[in-house]
Amino acid sequence: MQTWNNRAVRTVRGAALVLLGSTMLTGCFDGSSSSSGSSEPELNTNLFPADGKLEATIRRTEGGVPHIKADNLKSAAFGHGYAQAQDNVCLLAEAVVKARSERAKYFGPGPDAGFGVGLNVVTDFSYKAQKIYSGAETELPTLSSESRALIEGFVEGYNRYVTETDPGTFPAECKSQEWVKSITPTDLLAHYRIVGQYASGNSFATGAAFLAVPPGVSPAPTPVAALTGASDQIEKLQQDVIDTALASAKSVQDFTDTGLASNAWGIGKTMTEKGRGALLANPHFPYTGHRRLYEVQMTVPGYINVHGAGLLGTAIPLISFNENLAWSHTVTTSRRFTWYELVLKDGDDLTYVKDGQEKPITVETYQIEVKMPGMPEPLVLERDFYLSEYGPMIAANAVNSQLPAWGGNGALNAGKAVAMTYRDANANTGGLLDTWLQMSLAKNLSEFQNVFKNCGSTLWTNTTYADDQGNAFYIDSSSVPNLSDKAAALVNLRRLQPSYAGLFDQGVTLLDGSKSIEDWVETQCGGLTPYDQKPKLLRTDWVQNSNSSHWATNPAEFLTGYSPLYGDEKAPINARTRLGIKMLQNPMETGFPSAPLVAGQDGKFSAEEIVGVIWNNRAWYPEQLLPELLERCNDIGSTPVDGLDLTAWCQALDSWDGLYNLDSEGAHIFRVFMANYLDDIDADLTKPFSPADPVGTPALPSQQGAGTPSDTMLLALSAGVSSLKSQSIQPTAALGTLQYYRASGDAVPGPSGTPSFQMLGIPWHGGDGNIDGAFNAVGVYTGDVAEDTRFPRIAPKTIPKTAGLSDGSDGVDGWLMSRGTSWHFGLEFTDNGPEAYGLVSYSQSSDPMSPYFKDQSEMYSNKTYRKLPFTEGEITASLVTNGETTISNQ
Repeated sequence: MQTWNNRAVRTVRGAALVLLGSTMLTGCFDGSSSSSGSSEPELNTNLFPADGKLEATIRRTEGGVPHIKADNLKSAAFGHGYAQAQDNVCLLAEAVVKARSERAKYFGPGPDAGFGVGLNVVTDFSYKAQKIYSGAETELPTLSSESRALIEGFVEGYNRYVTETDPGTFPAECKSQEWVKSITPTDLLAHYRIVGQYASGNSFATGAAFLAVPPGVSPAPTPVAALTGASDQIEKLQQDVIDTALASAKSVQDFTDTGLASNAWGIGKTMTEKGRGALLANPHFPYTGHRRLYEVQMTVPGYINVHGAGLLGTAIPLISFNENLAWSHTVTTSRRFTWYELVLKDGDDLTYVKDGQEKPITVETYQIEVKMPGMPEPLVLERDFYLSEYGPMIAANAVNSQLPAWGGNGALNAGKAVAMTYRDANANTGGLLDTWLQMSLAKNLSEFQNVFKNCGSTLWTNTTYADDQGNAFYIDSSSVPNLSDKAAALVNLRRLQPSYAGLFDQGVTLLDGSKSIEDWVETQCGGLTPYDQKPKLLRTDWVQNSNSSHWATNPAEFLTGYSPLYGDEKAPINARTRLGIKMLQNPMETGFPSAPLVAGQDGKFSAEEIVGVIWNNRAWYPEQLLPELLERCNDIGSTPVDGLDLTAWCQALDSWDGLYNLDSEGAHIFRVFMANYLDDIDADLTKPFSPADPVGTPALPSQQGAGTPSDTMLLALSAGVSSLKSQSIQPTAALGTLQYYRASGDAVPGPSGTPSFQMLGIPWHGGDGNIDGAFNAVGVYTGDVAEDTRFPRIAPKTIPKTAGLSDGSDGVDGWLMSRGTSWHFGLEFTDNGPEAYGLVSYSQSSDPMSPYFKDQSEMYSNKTYRKLPFTEGEITASLVTNGETTISNQ
């Protein structure tokens, strides 16, 4: 049997291929660092052990949080990798399988639970075309010493756990599986390339890149060798793969929807109790899969001391604080990729013309292994993929039927044959760890800002910051293509055309690849927007972001004049942003009488009050619309609306406290009302949006038919109530009896994987960020696998226009929450350093047998936060029983 591993058979036809990607911060440290591609005259013992011995002490405090202490950065990462593997070995191992394009090899072509037949084949090939693994091989020798220390240390820690642990004792999801094995630094770096492209290339990996072939060429992969008696099976697989790729490509209709959200506040010295800075960190991330956040503190005395949480596999925490400063991230509205329409040479589908010069579309051949039922050896499939100077070609017509197929009539170049490709700002992520390490090492605002001046990027997020000097700072620190003024003006002009505007609203920026003026402008940051052109704001009162654009970071100082790729300006902001600004502008108001004050009696924030902001469970839409809805309820009385008497439901709404606490009665009614009313709200509100008042507008529901059976609001309420009645849900039900978190799993990926485990549901407070407009946003995920993975889970089948209310099948009822508030904390800098309180809502471990599987989930349910230990005294005081371990590689 041949061993293919990650070998790419690169038969490159045409001129040498040069892919354009991003340039991220790498090797930008002081004289203590050098590239691993050159010799180091003197070993930096802050980074590496002088004797080669890796040793770390892991101290676990309440919640199972590991505090890693070591004499050098590599050893600290070694301890971190070991601890993450202890808690999440299956998820980490599956992430590496994905990054190596080996899901089909180990799990089969599909169907996996919830996926079309052959999707593993589609994504394995697509990741190769996107150079996930081969790009990591190329990047690895160029990494800074700091990144090398972090990656090598983390990998050795992970491997230490995997090799010393009986595979029969791993969680059921990966128990005794051959794909749980030692990994390499290249494997981990390839995973980072996946992470970097969550909001860009990942959207094309499920179909659009796979289907991109010239006219007359089939996208079906072919066997490398003929297999006797298997032709029918292979032909069926080939067709299934194409069908699945087509369906997957069409399913991506909004490239701005990453399934992620967040709130972040930086509070300056004029609004804190201690007169220093404070931070609210509230990322809304998946509760399952690779995007779980893992809390850790990493300490190398005299070099680094940082406490925070990062995505699984990242060797350093990402949303964090140190002795002097703290920061959080929110998913930005910016664009991380651009599409290019290439004008083809007459009669040649593999040559395009740019500025009158011919350029080749090159061809690369890739192979993957596929585990096939009934076959003793893996099936080796082969496919040609096509690339321009910008990156992989894409089948734009598979995403949007209004766009041209390869060889079709141009959208920007009418009357000419064209083909589509894209360039990804996060194609290369070798500087990922350098960015967050420099943030962690910064001691003041200037040093923190220098991270981004030196071309650091946080990939697809904004950064919100506060420090012990009382500064509050915001920056869109994501990777954004650097368009020339002319190209940006052309984008704005084209947006006046409905067809282009519709595409742009989908998250696609289409540029003309026949003109170099529309190429990204190269600077010291490669093709990315440099620091001086990024939206940013420094204040002493507050800055905030809840996933609206940079424009209304603080309405006292609007941010305008930036590239259209950063997001809309002078445009409506989302409900969470409106509520967040309202609370910051009015810290002594409660919204509803039963809600607590935002900032206490003094109107200034403490760390515990900031956690209270998240947990006050206020929502925008009830505060804006509930009084009006209740007036209409009074007017209609017992008169049926669309056949329903709403009296009991209106009475429950009248008694509702307006919040989304466990004991709130009536929240469920308002939710299903909003899920229906949002279809009409834009047309129904009579006070239009005003850029001068982004919080207060739009507003005022129409009075046409108000309080009658034709009332738009009452019809929405009636439709929502019908859904509740279909599930026998009563008007006075408390939210905590309907809304819960419940992990499930224990199944190995593959066609036979069926979840055999589900924990008892834990009542879950919070509201839907989009439907309820809740600040403490939680939500339903309907996928049959843990997000980003192939691990089967018990998923809800939901009723339309209910924000995810289960239909009662498969033993799932109510709202099964599996996204939203995750790692979250409130922090204030005091005279004694940082003081922080928070939780990881879904807990540290994904292993049901771990004591850290649901302990923090129960704390979240009960609104019991932890003090986040930072100093040696705090760590010692919070140690769990037998919570200290020292590990080494010798």
